[in-house]
Amino acid sequence: MKTTAALLAMILLGPVAADAVPLRDRAMAHLGETVRVHGIRVTPLRVLEDSRCPQAVTCVWAGQVRLSARVGGVTRALTLGQPVAVSAGQLKLAAVAPARLTVGHSIAPRAYRFGFEFMRVGGLELIGH
Repeated sequence: MKTTAALLAMILLGPVAADAVPLRDRAMAHLGETVRVHGIRVTPLRVLEDSRCPQAVTCVWAGQVRLSARVGGVTRALTLGQPVAVSAGQLKLAAVAPARLTVGHSIAPRAYRFGFEFMRVGGLELIGH
C-alpha cells in the first residue's frame, strides 16, 4: 500500500529533487490589509487599472489588473501575472477576485481580494502549478 501511495505521489507531482523545499508561498489580502508572503510584508493600496474582459463577452484583449502595493516598505505597481524581483525571489500578483461580471460593472474597492505568490529564484517548478 505504501508503494502504491508513493507511486501515485510521483505521478501527480512529477520528478522533484530530493532536497526540494516548498516552492511557493501564497497569501490573499483586501485593500489596506497587510499579509506576509515568504516573510515579505505586502499591502495592496489601490487598484490602478482593472480592464479585464467581462465574463460571457468575447474580447480582443483579455485586459489587465494593475495594483499599487507596499512591498517590503516600498510602494510598487504590480500587474496581474507579471512577477517582480524581490529579496531572494519573485513576487507575483497571481489572482484578483471577484471576476468582472458585465460591461460597465464596477467593483467596489472593499470587495477586491488579491492573491500574491512568492517564488524562489532558481527553484524547481511543478508542472501544472
